[in-house]
Amino acid sequence: MASGFFALLDDIAALMDDVVVMSKISTKKTAGILGDDLAVNAEKATGFLASRELPVLWAITKGSALNKLIILPIAFLLSAFAPWGVTLALILGGVYLAYEGVEKIYHFILHRRDDKNLQDEAGDVNLNLSEEEMMLEEKAKVKSAIFTDFILSVEIVIIALGTVIGKPILFQIMVVSIVAIIATVGVYGIVALIVRMDDFGLKLVKKNNNKRSVSYLTGNLLINTLPWVIKSLSVIGTIALLLVSGGIFVHNIDFFHHFLIAIPSFLRDFIVGLLVGFGALLIVNAFSFIKKRLA
Repeated sequence: MASGFFALLDDIAALMDDVVVMSKISTKKTAGILGDDLAVNAEKATGFLASRELPVLWAITKGSALNKLIILPIAFLLSAFAPWGVTLALILGGVYLAYEGVEKIYHFILHRRDDKNLQDEAGDVNLNLSEEEMMLEEKAKVKSAIFTDFILSVEIVIIALGTVIGKPILFQIMVVSIVAIIATVGVYGIVALIVRMDDFGLKLVKKNNNKRSVSYLTGNLLINTLPWVIKSLSVIGTIALLLVSGGIFVHNIDFFHHFLIAIPSFLRDFIVGLLVGFGALLIVNAFSFIKKRLA
């Protein structure tokens, strides 16, 4: 009996070694989408009052974790019984991401003059709103961030699942779950560091009154860099949305797979995402116009 017990431990150790190896491979495969996920979610998590940044980020993180809990079992079931459902979910999610990316560009071009109201240090908080209006706007932003995270999480889970297709179901569950945990903790951990750069910089500045000290210079650099980082996140997040969506169409729709094959892949993904998003925006605006006319 003792020998059987130790044999079981050996099997478990071997399984865990395989899981670790495949988790590394899956994480590398999803590295690109994780980078896009970071840019998108960092942009989504900014634009709040300083006192609300961490509570909002925690709410989005909890929503992201819940997204993974919903997606993982569905992904395993679809992979086993209806593989076409995985592709359909990816394409529909890609349409939404493309629409959101183009809608941001559309809004910036047409409404940027209307948005030049009094702003706080984050650059996106309209201080002319009442406290109730700010809370409603915050809830709307959190909801939008969690929904966008859901679509990006689907992409991450499916890519990770693709690296372990053909393996036993327990092995698939362990590997993909590890990647999902890394995607949640890693991405939002980095986002938390970004949004609190200024607080950390202020602590460094107060630590030493000597303006030539390393801590003082570093603190000032972090404080002065944060506004530029936050402004760039909006641009990076929009580009990431279009790249991710374009990549979904290129890899899952044969027409787009052979579309503009002579240009670099990242540029092709961006163009495809832009075109699909523009088409989706036209359809949404057309429905809105018809709805208003009927009303």
